Amino acid sequence: MPPLPSPAAQAERLIELGVHDIAGLSAADVRAFGKEAEERGGDVLLVVHPDRAPASALAPLLRRGDKPGFVVVDMTDVDRFTPIESVDVPDAPLYLVARPDRGDDMADWSPGEALPALTERDRTPLLLTEGIHWVLQQPGVLDRNHCFMTIGSRLPKADGTLDARTPAIWISNGTGRDGRERRDAPKVGWCWAGNRHTWLGFASTTHRAAGGKNADRTGSDDDQA
Repeated sequence: MPPLPSPAAQAERLIELGVHDIAGLSAADVRAFGKEAEERGGDVLLVVHPDRAPASALAPLLRRGDKPGFVVVDMTDVDRFTPIESVDVPDAPLYLVARPDRGDDMADWSPGEALPALTERDRTPLLLTEGIHWVLQQPGVLDRNHCFMTIGSRLPKADGTLDARTPAIWISNGTGRDGRERRDAPKVGWCWAGNRHTWLGFASTTHRAAGGKNADRTGSDDDQA
């Protein structure tokens, strides 16, 4: 994938889409954060905390050609998918995700296989909202036969276990309940945690940071997927 747009450009993109209004932030706050991140440098994704901008509000902002994004009809609980225990999300309205990777080399793996492998690589899986932010900034991240799961988000059940669904972002074929009019649209959906899909990788990051000089600290090649 090509480098991300600059943090300042990403800030303007979020403002253009109205994400700051969804999050209850001022355009000035978003621009200031983007400027600060740009001064530090690095290949980082500017993200709004999921408590401020949930997946249900972000998904319709996705575009592929003239087709808007959508959430599958049987995922009305999409905003209840929260970070898994091993994912540490900064307690800040805006934060940075460093060096996101689509995880193409893990295509045809199950989520249960991918998570420990990412941990071994010193990477952490993306949240669903982080994946949506990535596609908002780089629509080309979604490509036919090269899309991704975001297994950093799962739905906890009352008994303490996790719902068997794992969220993912891919391109609709316009079949079934999606409707023909949604063919080629960006789609937020789910897959079973034990299933494999040849066209879905596992998106991840090296780390997240609210800010500061180590927001995109460098590491060895071994920590990159």
